[in-house]
Amino acid sequence: MRATIRGCRGSLAAPGPETVRYGGNTSCVEVHTSDDSLIVLDAGTGIRMLGLELEESCPPVIHLMLTHLHLDHLEGLGFFAPLYIPQIEIHLWGPPSPVQSLRDRVERYLSPPLFPVELSDIPSRVMFHDVPEEPWEIGTTVVSARPVKHPGPTVGYRIEDEDRSLVYIPDHEPALGSDLLKVPPSWISGFDLAEGADVLLHDAQYTAREYAERVGWGHSALEHVVDFALVSKVDRLVMTHHDPLHDDDDLERMLAEARDRWGEGPGDLVLAREGMTIVPGEEIAP
Repeated sequence: MRATIRGCRGSLAAPGPETVRYGGNTSCVEVHTSDDSLIVLDAGTGIRMLGLELEESCPPVIHLMLTHLHLDHLEGLGFFAPLYIPQIEIHLWGPPSPVQSLRDRVERYLSPPLFPVELSDIPSRVMFHDVPEEPWEIGTTVVSARPVKHPGPTVGYRIEDEDRSLVYIPDHEPALGSDLLKVPPSWISGFDLAEGADVLLHDAQYTAREYAERVGWGHSALEHVVDFALVSKVDRLVMTHHDPLHDDDDLERMLAEARDRWGEGPGDLVLAREGMTIVPGEEIAP
């Protein structure tokens, strides 16, 4: 299994010279499994370049998994080139809602006046799936989804392939109303997904000072993501969903602070950056 970060910015794309080292595109991760299945996690602006690269040699089936439907995780979907290739089959997975189907919710974006192309006019074969409560298989890979603390229906994903695991929880506030180091781990949002993972990509949007003014917004402070990773006993932690107001220097200061708290943690602690490739079980290049 190999994962490539295509976008790791949160809330709003933030291109420019001050974000060039870690990137300004919003959330998207490309995952190739051992049997060559393609799983794409979220459809932020980072999905656009992935789609352009896939145009020439696109696999016949793509699994696109949305953690939730906030715009920063969906806004690149209409610019994903495989959508416009008739022979491509796209399975679009997302959290269930008691109010509207996943198709109806996505269609609110892929329709005028928000987008010029109607979902019904897209030539690829798009199939919508509410994520099930039980794990499901994609080829040789097992995927699990669980609800996590974030406004609106939101899930995180765990992908397991050949005894390796990657967990993706880009929008999450596990410390809301609790001290992660004092409550039983089974009470912590997302713990059942992250426990023992080889790699955890997790929301690390705020400093402690910023978080104090944003409690309940659905994101984590540095101390919370590090504590969550330590309690979950993950091997490697990749901090993602960078705040659009944080430039590259801000992120590196946050990384240094997080590493102080991580201490002699079990493995790597790094910042997500566009173009980063992650192979679970192997050291992550700095």
